Amino acid sequence: MIVLVTGGARSGKSTFAEKYAAHLGQSGVYIATAQAFDEELQERVARHRERRRTSAFCWETIEEPYALADVIRSLGQRDELAQKKAVVVVDCLIVWLSNWLICHEQDEAFARTLAQADELIAAVEDFPGTILFVTNEVGAGLVPEYPLGRMFRDLAGLMNQRLATVADQVFLLTAGIPLELKSRAFRF
Repeated sequence: MIVLVTGGARSGKSTFAEKYAAHLGQSGVYIATAQAFDEELQERVARHRERRRTSAFCWETIEEPYALADVIRSLGQRDELAQKKAVVVVDCLIVWLSNWLICHEQDEAFARTLAQADELIAAVEDFPGTILFVTNEVGAGLVPEYPLGRMFRDLAGLMNQRLATVADQVFLLTAGIPLELKSRAFRF
């Protein structure tokens, strides 16, 4: 099962994904994509780690800022995940997308970063277990002033749309309240 959890900044996405994983499985694998380059992000990562460490749910943490598709393929081949009824949580796709966008040359960034997102989606479609993706809804704000900001917003929107298409469930969080969208979606 593929689950996409989206919403604005500080809307409760990560907390919801962790609680939902605990509801769905007996243990979890947490794939963290952030690279803690500054003090504020280091503190945020520490809070997330502590929340998982003190949880009654057993977490294995993998920190991977780039090779997300490879990690998911590797996890899909681990027999013990199925035996433990483990649920995978990826937090956060927007940070992962930013990692790739910054790493590519400006003139090739859009196509190459979108190709990374498509590779991730292909890996997810073949994943045999349950996986939850945390992402941000970034298209509801102002149009970014700079070309790189607009490119980021467009890539995030495309990636989220493509993942939502293959997801079994899509949750939107606002003020910590989850609303499942896919079952309510208009059908042609």
